[in-house]
Amino acid sequence: MSGFEFIFTLFGLLLGLALAEGLGGLSRALKASHKVHIGWATALLGIFVSCDVVTFWMYGWALRDLLPLSWPVLFGGFVVTGIYYVAASLVFPDDFEEWGDLGTYFDKHYRKVMGAVLLCNIALMATTFAVGGTQGMFTLRAVLLTWSFFPISLLAILARDRRIVVGCLAWLILLYPLSAVWH
Repeated sequence: MSGFEFIFTLFGLLLGLALAEGLGGLSRALKASHKVHIGWATALLGIFVSCDVVTFWMYGWALRDLLPLSWPVLFGGFVVTGIYYVAASLVFPDDFEEWGDLGTYFDKHYRKVMGAVLLCNIALMATTFAVGGTQGMFTLRAVLLTWSFFPISLLAILARDRRIVVGCLAWLILLYPLSAVWH
């Protein structure tokens, strides 16, 4: 087993649990849709977190030859993947009976979720720079697909108007398929 395989068993487990938590919350929300209104904001937040978890997984693979097997890498990865898990668990409530409209739940929790995902992405970019340097990080593609993430996420966190947050989430979600087709 390589050092990366050892490290990524922990990362993959926690990232998989984060995805399962988000998808489980979505499935519970859909099952309770006769009792609770889900709304666009909550749905987009769940899509955003899930897409970002998958992207983090892809970055892990891209950095596999550069990440040393060390305590800082293992613990740092645990902290970041643990934050993703907590963020995913906050997208949907545990008890839908308490919330007649998930918009109210969204308003109460989206800043924590968005802040957690932003923090994970800051850690990812710092790690990428530390182990891989900055080559290719300032092309038009990188500026649009990678760097626009940070101010748009911050705007979503600071915004008080749900329409602005939904617009930010839509932009952030559109970055994922765009990155898949723009090579």
